[in-house]
Amino acid sequence: MGMIKEFRDFAVRGNVMDMAVGVIIGAAFGKIVTSMVSDIIMPPIGRLLGNINFSDLFISLDPEKTNGIESLAKARETGAAIVAYGSFVNVVLDFSIVAFCVFLMVKSVNKLKNSAAPDKPAEALTRNCPYCCMSIPSKATRCGNCTSQLAEAK
Repeated sequence: MGMIKEFRDFAVRGNVMDMAVGVIIGAAFGKIVTSMVSDIIMPPIGRLLGNINFSDLFISLDPEKTNGIESLAKARETGAAIVAYGSFVNVVLDFSIVAFCVFLMVKSVNKLKNSAAPDKPAEALTRNCPYCCMSIPSKATRCGNCTSQLAEAK
């Protein structure tokens, strides 16, 4: 029973729950980006480049099996060895967009963290004795060098 209780305590800690929510939202965001790339960005680019469907671009390593086939799905049905570089271009574009969005998010979170806690000047650890000019701790009430009585530190 100890192990089950330990696992439950681990699973309901704040960081684990935050991470789980992040993974779920990240997966959903990835689907949105994939749809945006394949359904919104790539069709106009393909149209500009002469009605090319990037998701159907492939290189056949078995030209006899795929002779005359122009669809990636049909080429896969033949069982031919193919290099689907069009799909790869879409995935690279998906990754680039997600990575850029994560970069922007991390940058904004860091900016919020830095602006939330303004830097306060560090308190001086030492000061000079007004009598002998030697360095002493800032909270000292008596100089360790000349033994002069000092005024309370401000």
